[in-house]
Amino acid sequence: MAFRLSAGHLEEVQSEGECSDRLSSSSSEEDEQDLTWDDWVSDSMTKLATKSLFDDTILPSVAEEVEYDKKTHGFDLEQTCVRLGLDMYKRIRLINWIRKEKPTSTQASNLQGNEEFFDSDQYLIPASEDDPLLQTQPDDSEWSDEEAVITAKQPSNLSEASRRIRALEKKLQKAQQDLVDYRDFVGGRLNLAGISEALKEPAASTSTHIGAPLRDDDSHYFQSYGENDIHAVMIQDKVRTATYAAFIMKHPELFRGATVLDVGCGTGILSLFAARAGAKRVISVDASDIAEKAEKIIKANGFEDVITVIRGKVEDITLPDGITQVDVIISEWMGYALLYESMLDSVLHARDRFLRPEGVMAPSQTKMMFGLCEAGDILKERITFWGDIYGFDLSEMATDVYEDAIVDVVGPESMASEACVVKDLHLGDITTRQLDFSSPFTLVATTSRRTKIHAFVLYFDTYFNVSGGPVPEDTDVYVVREGDPILAEVWQVGSKPHMARRMSTGDNLKPKSQVTSFSTGPLSVPTHWKQTLFLLREPIVADEGTIVQGVFKCRKSEDNSRELDVEIHYSVQEDAEAKESGNVIVQTFKVR
Repeated sequence: MAFRLSAGHLEEVQSEGECSDRLSSSSSEEDEQDLTWDDWVSDSMTKLATKSLFDDTILPSVAEEVEYDKKTHGFDLEQTCVRLGLDMYKRIRLINWIRKEKPTSTQASNLQGNEEFFDSDQYLIPASEDDPLLQTQPDDSEWSDEEAVITAKQPSNLSEASRRIRALEKKLQKAQQDLVDYRDFVGGRLNLAGISEALKEPAASTSTHIGAPLRDDDSHYFQSYGENDIHAVMIQDKVRTATYAAFIMKHPELFRGATVLDVGCGTGILSLFAARAGAKRVISVDASDIAEKAEKIIKANGFEDVITVIRGKVEDITLPDGITQVDVIISEWMGYALLYESMLDSVLHARDRFLRPEGVMAPSQTKMMFGLCEAGDILKERITFWGDIYGFDLSEMATDVYEDAIVDVVGPESMASEACVVKDLHLGDITTRQLDFSSPFTLVATTSRRTKIHAFVLYFDTYFNVSGGPVPEDTDVYVVREGDPILAEVWQVGSKPHMARRMSTGDNLKPKSQVTSFSTGPLSVPTHWKQTLFLLREPIVADEGTIVQGVFKCRKSEDNSRELDVEIHYSVQEDAEAKESGNVIVQTFKVR
């Protein structure tokens, strides 16, 4: 009796001889149809003609190519992978590096495993189309236990044969999954249409370019930030840009002589502020096409010796010139409803990889604010006007409005309660796991008369603390009013010399708490973030003192990790004296 490994299960087959350690090559026509490329990729790829890594010789199979390089050039690919402890992706980088950079076999044999290309996703792009070496697995120590079973002598009983089949199945499944992952990476995430051009295009001398692998969720996201319009909107947002400038340029003691990392640098405006404030080195990272323009902007302003632009995702890059830690991380990562776009994940990754223990995040803290909003004008604009269009009822057009959050501006008079904090994010210690959360809230209506409340409103307040620590509990956020001369103040600060000493890393005392802040709420001059509104299917009828309490739930969308799923549970209580609340109502929304 022998066993055959088929697509997805083990089959028992009869043979006249004893158990064989080889998989049966005979099968029915139906079985042959089941054995797809994905099922037998390892076997088929090893038999394809393969070019030597060091000359133009074509060998009939992967095994013969490896043996040829070993005997002719003295380079043992599989032994090198074992010696350096390379995983699948580093092995792929090694093969592509050899094919692209054409080192000698001696240079390849003398690799130490800490070379930069082992961490560069540039070398995940195939240097040779359909290279069989990239689609086979090395015999590494990860499979040591199974290999002992697989390579053992011919099994003498059913138990040993079963063990061998299980080991083979496990190894095959892992190889299949690794290869599927890699094919998805190359085909779906790296944009095959642009690979040949990417390989031909040399990197500019003052920047480090990395063709970073993009999740499916990332493609449109980074493309959108390559356009001019979105950067014009952000820079013209005076609340945003002037607050960052004020914090950076009013605190040269934090930036003077510092190494600064700007995550998602865009045009490089924050990097330029940091350089002007006296930073010794600024590393500007962006994964979109805007990085090319940022580099030119930096050179045009004479800061190319201070600021280095790196094109790539911060999760994938290495810092230049042997730098391993930075003193300050600056980033304008906030999205609609604060967490839309999920850029904070990348900023926290940068913090964990690169920020020294006493380093400072800028901003250092953000708070998600939640309140009641009358929102009558929004209701008319988005819903009720459809009811009468030249005498026709088009209200069907409004049925989906309640499912998506609305990003718009509401005036201060539209607020129907004081806002409460539903999430306080201190960037020094918050984790990505905490960005999916559930938070209770209690809101008390402040309306002077009986009012219909049509929405909940969400916005955020942002704080920059020069110490990097949490802001004091009684800190009021700075609300920019119409006519506030915040831009003039920044320009004035930029022209004044400041001789404050930057604290050395050996100082025991951190700078005193000095807080700069801004709000994106209805009381402030509108920002490009506006406010996020959650329209209620049934309005809340409230008097002064009416209590609305419930739970606000927020998490990344399963469909697109840059979008948010929000779930609001709430009930209404007439006032504090009322014994019972009304029924709990639940509404769900997408922020996208």
